[in-house]
Amino acid sequence: MQLLNRLETTRSFDGVIDKVQAAILKTPERLRDTLHGVWIGHALHPVLVQVPVGAFISAGVLDLLPGQRRASTVLIAVGTAGVAPAVAAGWTDWSQMTKDKQRVGLVHAAANVAAVGLYTASLVARLRGRSGRALSYAGLSVAGLGAYLGGHISYSRGGGMNQAAPDLNRVPAEWTSVGSLASLPEGKPAVRTVGDIPVLLWREGSSVTAMLERCGHETGPLGEGDVVGTGKDACVVCPWHGSTFRLRDGVVVHGPAANHQPLLRVRVEAGQVEVAQP
Repeated sequence: MQLLNRLETTRSFDGVIDKVQAAILKTPERLRDTLHGVWIGHALHPVLVQVPVGAFISAGVLDLLPGQRRASTVLIAVGTAGVAPAVAAGWTDWSQMTKDKQRVGLVHAAANVAAVGLYTASLVARLRGRSGRALSYAGLSVAGLGAYLGGHISYSRGGGMNQAAPDLNRVPAEWTSVGSLASLPEGKPAVRTVGDIPVLLWREGSSVTAMLERCGHETGPLGEGDVVGTGKDACVVCPWHGSTFRLRDGVVVHGPAANHQPLLRVRVEAGQVEVAQP
């Protein structure tokens, strides 16, 4: 853990990080949205990595059994072929993370490159009639290191997770007033707090939508973001990384966020707007 903490603060990687990030951000927005997983409502990278990881682990098991050489070779070929889309999605997510995550992510990527190189060498050896098992087990070991670093990014630092979701548990389950309906402007988001949780309110006539104000991607302040579109298509754009959410229902329209922005229940009673946990 101390080594990882040191890695997160190592600025010597930042020059490389900035160049790679700039290159990724030049790709079309529609492609980045696809790779972020906007179309399925959660990150795509964890889904895609199941193909190479599953194939490589299965090949490792079959290599321990007699008469399974051909099957394990096919699995290594499938795993190697499945790396490209997983890598594309991973780099796209990485490009919009904070620097501490990006530094660890760069080493995570380097470990995976080494692992794929070993598996490719193993595949070539097998196709030439040699064993290749030592190379594939070496690849599996290095891939395990890459997986450990990826887990640290996701579970220790919250990379790729909906970071707004924990705030839902801190919103009261009972109805709580956030002010009068008349005090809410039309066509402009308003931020109110419920306890210490900021809530973004959007009014359309007598109808009000309430979403958590901290962006689920990296907790950016949606209340400071621009509104694009009009009417039912009006969206708020996070000022930090550009994640775009439809104001009437919290649906994510553009990444890097892949999750919808969490909504609260809303009602208007005696001219007062009240919110509660979903």
